[in-house]
Amino acid sequence: MYPALAVLTALTSRVLDVDTLWVGGEGGMEEALVKRRGIAFRSIPSAGLHGVGIAALPRNITKLAHGVFAARRILNEFNPDVLFFTGGYVAAPMALAGWSVPTLLYVPDIEPGMALKSLAGFSDAIAVTTEQSQKFFNKKVVETGYPLRPDLAVWDRETANRHLGITGNLPVLLVFGGSKGAHSINLALLDCLRALLEKFEIIHLSGEMDWDYVRHHREQLPMELAARYHAMPYLHEMGAALAAADLVVSRAGASTLGEFPLFGLPAILVPYPYAWRYQKVNADYLTNRGAAVILEDRLLKEELLNTLTVLIENPNKLQAMRAAMFELSHPRAAEKIAGVLTGLAGEKNS
Repeated sequence: MYPALAVLTALTSRVLDVDTLWVGGEGGMEEALVKRRGIAFRSIPSAGLHGVGIAALPRNITKLAHGVFAARRILNEFNPDVLFFTGGYVAAPMALAGWSVPTLLYVPDIEPGMALKSLAGFSDAIAVTTEQSQKFFNKKVVETGYPLRPDLAVWDRETANRHLGITGNLPVLLVFGGSKGAHSINLALLDCLRALLEKFEIIHLSGEMDWDYVRHHREQLPMELAARYHAMPYLHEMGAALAAADLVVSRAGASTLGEFPLFGLPAILVPYPYAWRYQKVNADYLTNRGAAVILEDRLLKEELLNTLTVLIENPNKLQAMRAAMFELSHPRAAEKIAGVLTGLAGEKNS
């Protein structure tokens, strides 16, 4: 969702009179966010077919068929010049219904999931975050980088420190697991929190599910340590946290391929162990280029403190990681993808 919003922002600054319709799945979490941005939204039935049980397969096939008919009606009414897909079950019925409309597929993770691989056959162009994705497709891809929200780039360290109340007297560690948090990362951090607060000022974005537990731990800290522990369930100004940090501990979702390089932020990546291998492939990409280190989820509690201590006590290593991460930055990715979209739309109208 966020890559699509970033591209839309770039597109509307490039072409002032863009008429946009966002199509999402019924009951999807994106509807409220999209409407809040003033973007027209329609929903259609959608469901996955890969990996579902035999019992659920007939129901999902029926939903897919209904989704194709609903998508066809939407396309007839809206008559788009170009379609833009970033994944999700909803893309399948839209692609089937819109096979005659120029289509751009964007692949956020290095390795595409089954849905994205299937959509490639319907796509006139494929944009990818890194050149490593080429091997998964039998047609030429365009390397653009990961499209970033414009609000990230407005933050510098001084402004971020002031916004978050960071003193700047110690290195700043950012710990988070995505918008919903990561339970295992939260537990591992809390397990060695006092020891880490002797070495770091910490920004901890816990997610809502663990927030009461995290808040309880914060309340038990001595005043001196509590002042260095900036814990919250969620932060809308994510750019502030990234700009303030010297080191980050996080999952390895697709956004790490764009957001961390923008800030040259060295990372300890903990791939989510139940998400096929997409996060592991992302983490390997950054690690093999010297920008990150991998810590397995199952070893978090035993190894987190030691891994952080070794890095923070080796400033040359951290500086090398920072430089390697910054080398991977593609700050104009959204503009590049917007350019491909306008090119495809122009082909239809030529």
